[in-house]
Amino acid sequence: MLFRECFRKVFSWTTQTNTSFGTRYVGIRLCTINCFAYDRRDTTICALSSGHGKCGVAVVRISGNRSMEALKRMTNTSNLEPRKALLRKIHDPETKEVIDKGLCLWFPGPHSFTGEDSVEFHVHGGLAILTRLMQALKKLQIYPAWPGEFTRRAFYNNKVDLTEVEGLADLIEAETEYQRKQALLQADGVLHRLYDSWRKILAESVANIEAYIDFSEEDNIESNVVQNAHQALRKLIQDLEKHLTDGRRGEILRSGVRTAIIGEPNVGKSSLLNHLVQRNAAIVTPIAGTTRDIIELNTNISGYPVLIADTAGITENIEDIVEVEGVRRAKNYAENADLVIVVADAFKCATSGKIYKEYIREYLSSLGIEELLTKIGKKRFIILMNKGDLLKKEHKRQLNNAEAVLISCKTEDGFCDLLQSLTDRFNNICGNPSAENPTISQARHRNHLTLCLKHLYRYFELCANEQYDMAIATEEIHKAMRELGKITGHVSTNEILDIIFKNFCIGK
Repeated sequence: MLFRECFRKVFSWTTQTNTSFGTRYVGIRLCTINCFAYDRRDTTICALSSGHGKCGVAVVRISGNRSMEALKRMTNTSNLEPRKALLRKIHDPETKEVIDKGLCLWFPGPHSFTGEDSVEFHVHGGLAILTRLMQALKKLQIYPAWPGEFTRRAFYNNKVDLTEVEGLADLIEAETEYQRKQALLQADGVLHRLYDSWRKILAESVANIEAYIDFSEEDNIESNVVQNAHQALRKLIQDLEKHLTDGRRGEILRSGVRTAIIGEPNVGKSSLLNHLVQRNAAIVTPIAGTTRDIIELNTNISGYPVLIADTAGITENIEDIVEVEGVRRAKNYAENADLVIVVADAFKCATSGKIYKEYIREYLSSLGIEELLTKIGKKRFIILMNKGDLLKKEHKRQLNNAEAVLISCKTEDGFCDLLQSLTDRFNNICGNPSAENPTISQARHRNHLTLCLKHLYRYFELCANEQYDMAIATEEIHKAMRELGKITGHVSTNEILDIIFKNFCIGK
């Protein structure tokens, strides 16, 4: 039975029974989408690849074997030069009515993004023009693309691997400079080259070991071939361990540095949040306990993405059940944060009669976070002394020599020092993306790399047994290869592909 006939029958059945069999409907629909996406590789597709809404110029992308026909019939152009922009009137292929006048580009496969023949129409970005252009393309049996279908075709045609696909998606979503740098490196194949080199080491090791198993008795294989393979595998294990112990830098940079602002009531936590996000997001009053729940906001600090949270003031002897819950949530958020900003009152510190270190030690103890800060280390928290505008000169000199950052949310004094301290912390947490030291940017990658490492550990465990079967042990290396292959797409399933491509926008 032809696929399209099967599709019609399945789709018809689901639309008739979706009310009473909702769960089954979803499952069958997803299965149909997978098959349909695979079948559509022989279909020419089109989509608006530029932003939606009115704009000066819009780009409509076409990919597939009908691309050249569309360009010729809609522009009356016969002599096409690859990758050369031509200014042409674009016509309806049947009525010959002029739709618009714009630039036309021809990208013959395999030297195109998708690896297929491709065309781009750069037209004026009016809704009526785009609607009419898409209707004209439909007359040539060119159909709207699904989300991520252009990139999916590039993957199927070996133009990109899955790490590059994910890097491209992150590049589109990047909101800060360092997110852009990391995504661009990944889209350019930095992770692909690293993981592919590791996969080649595994493949060579397997080939040598299996050759030894099959031909060692015929004396055609050198006696040290297994030892050399083991040496290469041990070096690979070291590289994998180093790669995995990166403090999740790439993942944090991709999702944002979770930053908690904590301290006693009325020390200026909400004011600090408003300054960092540059808007009045949190209510600021002289009344203690104004903030009772966590307020999370996204911001960009020195090119790093930051998810910053204002929390309830932590104090002892609370009777209000709402404040008790707010304090519990504040401490819980701080425990799971990547960076903790502790805000204290500089005026209280200066007039307490105690030296800075003694005051801070007692302050952290009263907040109940002294153990937490010791655990995460000095590079994961900052002590801020707010209300510096209330201090005398001698008190300012004392605090300026301390480890804290002295600021005033009222006058904004000390914010340059604060910005520098935050940048240093973010650089330590996220690093600076580079081609020399690529980092893991996806939890999916980390999961497969961890499993790959476990299989290599298991291989050497089996080899340590004097009675081990070399053929059985070698299967662990095969499993390690499959885990690396799942990262780049050498070994994959429709489920993995759908998870990655479903997040793409139409036209990409």
